[in-house]
Amino acid sequence: MFMSVKQAAEKWGISGRRIRVLCSEGRIPGAYQEGRGWKIPLDAMKPTDGRYKSTESLLEIIDRKMKELGTRRPLTEGEAERLREQFVVEYTYNSNAIEGNTLTLRETDLVLRGLTIDQKPLKDHMEAVGHKEAFEFVSELVKDKVPMSESIIKQVHYLVLADKKDDRGVYRRVPVRIMAAQHEPVQPYLIQPKMEQLLIDFAESTEHIVTKLARFHLEFEGIHPFIDGNGRTGRLLVNMELMKAGFPTINIKFTDRIAYYNAFDEYQIKHNLSAMEKLFARYVNERLDMYLKILQESL
Repeated sequence: MFMSVKQAAEKWGISGRRIRVLCSEGRIPGAYQEGRGWKIPLDAMKPTDGRYKSTESLLEIIDRKMKELGTRRPLTEGEAERLREQFVVEYTYNSNAIEGNTLTLRETDLVLRGLTIDQKPLKDHMEAVGHKEAFEFVSELVKDKVPMSESIIKQVHYLVLADKKDDRGVYRRVPVRIMAAQHEPVQPYLIQPKMEQLLIDFAESTEHIVTKLARFHLEFEGIHPFIDGNGRTGRLLVNMELMKAGFPTINIKFTDRIAYYNAFDEYQIKHNLSAMEKLFARYVNERLDMYLKILQESL
């Protein structure tokens, strides 16, 4: 469901001109241009005013909001579970859609409830169920603060790649190319040492968690350790580590996929981390806004 620029302006109390600027700057996740107008997701949150970035960076804003969240009454178990269920459906839909799954958001919800969608491939059904199971698996790991390892990564991948039994949870053994990408993944014999070094670098990093995970995700996808399912696995790992650090999970929208792809090119060609860092930070910031709004309204 989408709204127009006019509807968003009325909803958020800012001018239509400002809305169009925010859309063109990519600051409203999921918004896309159609003709001369913009389509904006109905559930999009009002972006924070980025015009004061010189005095406070987005990462600083996130840290401030995390502290504020810590002072608020926590969500009840029922409230948290309801938000989690909604997130899992939307997250499964978007993460799979980025990789070519044809199920709509509504169809994904139905499949996760145990129904079958006529004229949709069995593969798409299996991917939806597998992704949900993988998210539930990483959620359990978060409770026990299990450190990320090659074994954990392979277990997550095993659940994600539900439709390819011979390739589940094992590193690829053939060279691959990513269509239209400027970067060529490493040769198979380099996957093991590259993954070992990636995990060492991640464990030793003292960067902000958002920066740290943006770098990890870019490097992981650059290695491309599996024959398929790398994107879904990588995004699940990002959310696992966000949850372990006490941060909200993020859901990169299918409609944001071009910005997402471009962030990989920025890093692989120009060694520019900021595009992915900003994308992750924006999503974290919006999730924090959502939680703070819910808690404020419940007072």
